[in-house]
Amino acid sequence: MSSSKAASLSTGENAPPLYQQVKEYILRKIHSGEWHADMKIDSEAELVAATGVSRMTVNRALRELSAEGRLIRRQGLGTFVAEKKPQAALLEINSIAREIEARGGKYSCTVHLLQEEKAQPGVAARMALQPYSSVFHSVIVHRDNVIPIQLSSRYINPAFAPEYLKQDFTSVTPNEYLLSLAPITAVEHVVEALIPDPWVRELLEINSAEPCLALYRTTWVGNLIATYSVFYSPGSRYTLGSRFVPPSGGVIEVS
Repeated sequence: MSSSKAASLSTGENAPPLYQQVKEYILRKIHSGEWHADMKIDSEAELVAATGVSRMTVNRALRELSAEGRLIRRQGLGTFVAEKKPQAALLEINSIAREIEARGGKYSCTVHLLQEEKAQPGVAARMALQPYSSVFHSVIVHRDNVIPIQLSSRYINPAFAPEYLKQDFTSVTPNEYLLSLAPITAVEHVVEALIPDPWVRELLEINSAEPCLALYRTTWVGNLIATYSVFYSPGSRYTLGSRFVPPSGGVIEVS
């Protein structure tokens, strides 16, 4: 799979670092379609020969592209082009498992927390509950081909889902279970870009410089606030987007 043409890397005073140029060399091959999703790319030795840099430089480029979700390094097999990042529908409430499977991925999850808690004042205010009243709380990491792509932290009103803590969320997602109880009558989404707290970074297996998209979601069933959730997604692995038709007159009200 060795490249047929040597790369031309800049070495001038104002040139980008060599590892960055190697990253750009690899990304050009991906963007051009020469290296497509799931394809095994050149080995480290072949990249060294193609770019004329040290193995240490090539290794850094591969490590950073892997951390950014562009490549997947498989022990004993080599380095492969990662699938395109999944995109969540911003204006809809869909199952992340179905989103991943629809694009050919393999969904799995790890349940890190599933318990009853006393609602702290901030959470209680968002859910129109009395401070320190009971809420259910789950923290789940969702994976695509074993790569963490989203962490969900959900607070559930026990009045809406009294059996929530008894569910096996490795076989049914919280989203699917909650939607089976009653139709949602209203939903609020707020998106923020941020550097997440250390515990979020640890569970998502990202470094301290990796930005995340945080989607804050509140759902109502009738007049009851059923859930308040935060979904953390590494910016390099997941996107948010929507397509919708504006009302007649073309005026869209945004809050």
